[in-house]
Amino acid sequence: MEEDDSDRYRAPALDKGLDILELLSGIDGGLTQAEIAKHLGRSPNEFYRMLDRLVRRGYVTRLEGDRYSLTLKLFGLAQLHAPVRRLASYATPLMRDLAVLTKQANQLSVFDRGAAVVIAQQEAPDYWGISIRVGSHISLFNTGSGHVLLAFRSDEERAMMIAEYEKHADDIAQPADFRERLDHIRARGYEIMPSAQTAGVYNISAPILGPDGRSIAALTCPYIKLLNIPDAPDVDQAREMLVTTAHKLSELAGADVIHSSVVRHA
Repeated sequence: MEEDDSDRYRAPALDKGLDILELLSGIDGGLTQAEIAKHLGRSPNEFYRMLDRLVRRGYVTRLEGDRYSLTLKLFGLAQLHAPVRRLASYATPLMRDLAVLTKQANQLSVFDRGAAVVIAQQEAPDYWGISIRVGSHISLFNTGSGHVLLAFRSDEERAMMIAEYEKHADDIAQPADFRERLDHIRARGYEIMPSAQTAGVYNISAPILGPDGRSIAALTCPYIKLLNIPDAPDVDQAREMLVTTAHKLSELAGADVIHSSVVRHA
């Protein structure tokens, strides 16, 4: 009897791991090892080692009550693939225009595997400005980008992002009334705060949103007052320009997400 092509190259351990990830992706609040086994019709002992490896590699986290839940690692991996490259390509001309209008540098950041990561940046048009290198990892707790990435997510997603961040970061002390601050940012649509790293700099940040209202990325301007350019926009004018640019990028990103979904299911 000819062997079925679908079984010829089976990898049982890989199948088991993928079964767990696919199951947990549709469950709120996580499952115990016994519940996972019941859902998949197997013995609980079959999943002990696999769950341990998924936890150690950061794809699954262990909650109170011995429940297992997905982390955002898969989401982060997906973000660094083609969609992020498309977002950066869409953003570049708009970020360039924003830099010319504001006379300030700006950067675009996404959440990836426990950190806010800069994926694109635009220098200030003149010789003086503050910029951050592409690929830099920045704090979720004391930067405008980090605040915006957290603010426009659900409470559950925020908790998962913070838990991943705290595994790798040194500055894990949350600011006072942090949750209330995030809710305030979400309500007004942007963040503006003195830089925790550089004196005289104000971080102005606004979200790039998907069709579901969740943050895809954060657009940030590290604003400095330019004494040598009398007609340079002030901080409030720069904020309005940045928020407008973020809205345009959200429209582009949302249209791209919808288009990609239509293409995949056509």
